[in-house]
Amino acid sequence: MPFFSYKGRNSRGEMLEGVLEGADSGAIASALFSTGITPIEIVDAKKPASTGDAGHGWWDALTERKVTSMDVQLFSRQLYTLLKAGVPIMRALAGLQESATSKAFATVLRDLRDSLDAGRELSTAMRRHPTVFSNFYLSMVRVGEMTGRMEDVFLRLFDHLEFDREMRERVKSAMRYPSFVVVAMGVAMAIVNAFVIPAFKKVFDSFHTELPLMTRILINFSNFTVTYWPLFFAVAIGAAIFARSYLGTVKGRYNWDRTKLRLPIAGKIVMKATLARFARSFALATRSGVPIVQALTTVSQTVDNAYLCARIEQMRDGVERGESILRTAVAAGVFTPVVLQMIAVGEETGSLDELMDEIARMYEREVDYELKSLSAQIEPILIVFLGIMVLILALGIFLPIWDLGKAALKK
Repeated sequence: MPFFSYKGRNSRGEMLEGVLEGADSGAIASALFSTGITPIEIVDAKKPASTGDAGHGWWDALTERKVTSMDVQLFSRQLYTLLKAGVPIMRALAGLQESATSKAFATVLRDLRDSLDAGRELSTAMRRHPTVFSNFYLSMVRVGEMTGRMEDVFLRLFDHLEFDREMRERVKSAMRYPSFVVVAMGVAMAIVNAFVIPAFKKVFDSFHTELPLMTRILINFSNFTVTYWPLFFAVAIGAAIFARSYLGTVKGRYNWDRTKLRLPIAGKIVMKATLARFARSFALATRSGVPIVQALTTVSQTVDNAYLCARIEQMRDGVERGESILRTAVAAGVFTPVVLQMIAVGEETGSLDELMDEIARMYEREVDYELKSLSAQIEPILIVFLGIMVLILALGIFLPIWDLGKAALKK
């Protein structure tokens, strides 16, 4: 669609200018009137230059620090403080842009201001930067726009981002030792297959006797990997490309998100963290007076999991048919009996928002406990796996030598 440059006055008589995209000048005028701006002039305009490229060379683009999750987290906290103090959002964004330490994030904030000045909503403006603001972030901001409680939303977003950051750090800490062990095992297996087993094969060939089954399996596997390693490499690359394209489809994303929740150890952590998001968002929406059906529609987008999103939309459809929240929650099949009991009490007493907050806190405590014990849960699995690999190698390499020694003793 073409772009149009406009000039107009708002309800306070202030002159505003900007660029909007629309089918024709009439559509632009209607959009301006709907936002309280009386257009004075609307003329054709070229598409505005990308703010990310303005004033930057190719070297600056390569070396510029990207926007990090910490930038977004601090932005959420600062914007909450400014909005709570009664600062208009345009002034708040201008102040944050001037004080931003990241040039990339300052560029994002400038684009947000330009979009708001052009009559767009904040969530729509943020949607122009999908690498900076996640779907969950956008959905929460949309909830804030619907309820008029933007400061509460940004405080919730700050708490959520802080919780996510702590969770990632704990996962990295818990996975550091297991990752080192797995990498070391992989390197050791590659060296054994490429150098050790071929060397022993020459020794075994000199025995001129039938080798044990385990030894034959190891030798054949070593020969196969040494001979066809380019095929292994090509298959790995092809599998990665196929997986990425499959996950880009609606069905692929749904199946993968459902599988994630069933993974041993990690699945229950993902499930509880995602349901904590849902409970927090739903509590905020219902506390702000959003109708249940509309709240479920909006909040379903905050879970960032296609499978759970479908289950929440199933709850919404049930509520639309006149069913109770408890009954739809039972039919969804993702909540524990304790949570279902809390939903029943909240629905009966009219304090569903408070009970949902409590559910979120309960899930977050459980996630915290699971993360603390994550390393302890993984270590036994690694020890068993490592023991099996060592046993296979020991049997395959030392059984022929053991049989040869027994034969020599008999002679």
